[in-house]
Amino acid sequence: MELLVAFSTHDGEKLVTDDHAGQAKYFDVYRISESGSEFVERRENAKYGGDESMKHGDPKKAKSSLSVLEGVQVWANPRFGPNLPRLLKKLLCVVVRVETVDEAVGLIRDNLDAVAQEAAKGPERQHLVLKPQ
Repeated sequence: MELLVAFSTHDGEKLVTDDHAGQAKYFDVYRISESGSEFVERRENAKYGGDESMKHGDPKKAKSSLSVLEGVQVWANPRFGPNLPRLLKKLLCVVVRVETVDEAVGLIRDNLDAVAQEAAKGPERQHLVLKPQ
């Protein structure tokens, strides 16, 4: 089993903890499987610092984030905004109770079976909350 997972970050090290996941400067994408994890690419968030007239929960914001995350099955960050129900129709959102990308990658890998099972539910999926043991 293998999943493509995006992590919201401004610097490639820390997750975005001061705002919602879609407000990240970058989305770092990793391939995660039972045998390990591998950095795949950094995707720039075209809407970072963008249209300030759009409010949190605006469907256009969700659509913009999802377009950058094309092909990704899971999106992980400590915080998601009011667009969470829209996002869940397209991918699994995982709330990770850690601060760094490395810790989040490990948390997803440690819970890979549960993450993959929920992601496979399609539009009926529910978000997961993961924290270190």
